[in-house]
Amino acid sequence: MGQVAWKALFLSLFDYKTEKYVIAKNKKVGVLYRVVQLSILAYLVGWVFVVKKGYQDTDTSLQSSVITKLKGVAFTNTSELGERLWDVADYVIPPQGESVFFVMTNLIVTPNQRQSTCPESASIPDALCEKDTDCLEGEAVVAGNGVKTGRCLKDRGSTRGTCEILAWCPVEKRSKPKKPLLGSAENFTVYIKNSIRFPKFKFSKMNVLATDNESYLKTCRYSQEHPYCPIFVLGNIVRWAGGDFQEMASEGGVIGIQIEWNCDLDKAPSECNPHYSFSRLDNKSAETSISSGYNFRFAKYYRDVEGVDYRTLIKAYGIRFDVMVNGKAGKFNIIPTIINISSGLALMGAGAFFCDLVLLYLIKKSNFYRGKKYEEVKSSSRKSLSSPTLNGNQSPDQLGGL
Repeated sequence: MGQVAWKALFLSLFDYKTEKYVIAKNKKVGVLYRVVQLSILAYLVGWVFVVKKGYQDTDTSLQSSVITKLKGVAFTNTSELGERLWDVADYVIPPQGESVFFVMTNLIVTPNQRQSTCPESASIPDALCEKDTDCLEGEAVVAGNGVKTGRCLKDRGSTRGTCEILAWCPVEKRSKPKKPLLGSAENFTVYIKNSIRFPKFKFSKMNVLATDNESYLKTCRYSQEHPYCPIFVLGNIVRWAGGDFQEMASEGGVIGIQIEWNCDLDKAPSECNPHYSFSRLDNKSAETSISSGYNFRFAKYYRDVEGVDYRTLIKAYGIRFDVMVNGKAGKFNIIPTIINISSGLALMGAGAFFCDLVLLYLIKKSNFYRGKKYEEVKSSSRKSLSSPTLNGNQSPDQLGGL
């Protein structure tokens, strides 16, 4: 029996299977088949070609450049700086205007710092001491401003003090103004010039209106009615991002400006327009209130008549703006069109296969339909081919021409 079975298996490799078409008069399966066909057709036409534009070749390698310029002045009167006028050279960092720029809105100023010895700030835990041995000479204060000298400085009648340090003295004050000193920056404007290029299609465009009117950019402001006027009011940007400018100006924050170019190059170039969106990027919540905001320090250095260096330390709070550009372009191409049509035809075949499974295995009369669809024919049996019936009651013509 083993040899017979192996021989039958070997000979079955040379069997040839040909399709046999059977018309099944079953309305349920017929309705299912048409529903599957219509669903695949709707997906192919509606989603692939209309929504996703599957007939187009796309380019996502967007090349972009961003140039920013701010305008606006502010006036302050503080005990550290006196009366002072602030312009773009003072509150914009970096000054050359890149895709990421910072606008200073609040600050702590520590003027006339010189390198000498002084008490460390009492708000720093590592600087607290009770005796000189608590201030190891030459050891840097953790999260502090200088290096310990070995002395513990105390006020009269106090049992605790702070370590003396070698640093830029006096050390920085820890309190900042309750109201932002440069709160008027809410009315400042920023010019965002964005040039883009899709290299595959050699298509270039800019977000500035092509006009000979030199006063246009001096008077216009961005709005839905003026999408090609890239002059934005800072207060509007923060509001569109869901924030309050005066609140953010006090502690600082980060705003994202998204410029999106989605261009259908089968249409006129005027139909390729920039779309702006704004969001707050720093995570401001109750859980992160300790580390919320945005600030950093910088100093301006001077030299007195005796040749000794001194500086003014500024802890700057403000809003950082990140300009991000992305997009894609599409244009008709015969290759993706053919590929998507072929995929749709393949799905049609898969639909027919699914209906076959239902017909042959899932309905009550599945055994009957299987007997009509599958038939074994041996070429050595000439009598069976010439007989008037096959399978008891069907002629070869009725079977669809084997």
